[in-house]
Amino acid sequence: MCKTAAVFATLLLFASFATAQIPSGNIFFGYSHTSTNLVPGQGTGLNGWNASGEAKVLPFIGLVADIGGVYGSQSLPEVCPVLLLPSCPATTNANLSEYNFLFGPRASVSVRKFRPFVHALIGISHIRASASGSSNTDTSFGDALGGGLDYHLIPLLAWRFQFDALQTRFFSTTQTNLRFSTGLVVHF
Repeated sequence: MCKTAAVFATLLLFASFATAQIPSGNIFFGYSHTSTNLVPGQGTGLNGWNASGEAKVLPFIGLVADIGGVYGSQSLPEVCPVLLLPSCPATTNANLSEYNFLFGPRASVSVRKFRPFVHALIGISHIRASASGSSNTDTSFGDALGGGLDYHLIPLLAWRFQFDALQTRFFSTTQTNLRFSTGLVVHF
């Protein structure tokens, strides 16, 4: 009986040391590039920023809040009245700004200097397209399935590479875009 209690106490002690090595969360901020296809067959790249915060709820599972904004321009088809059709331009160059507010679980594990992770995020996406003095906005459901890799530089500081399949439903059309983000991660 005493031997079993000693083994149990030793295991409990080692488990507490192991969990002390797991950070309780992290904060990320960096550059983001999103390929967007508002018009089928006409993709463009948008550049901006991405930030996230993760709080660990279990040693390998965390809850993530991910926000980001990307900006750029794309040629969009012009809607012309039938009477002006011959003199109306076929496309117009629109300035785009897209914001994503996503939340969800992330699974990760640390292996030496590397911390690979996968996540499934859902939330709200918002876009604004402005051209020729007018603008259109739309807010839709958004989701991101993806993951990445943190490379530990020094204690509590890492560099992140993240890839996501970002799906939005702007203007009653589903868009599936690729998003790449990279930047610094602070673990705490």
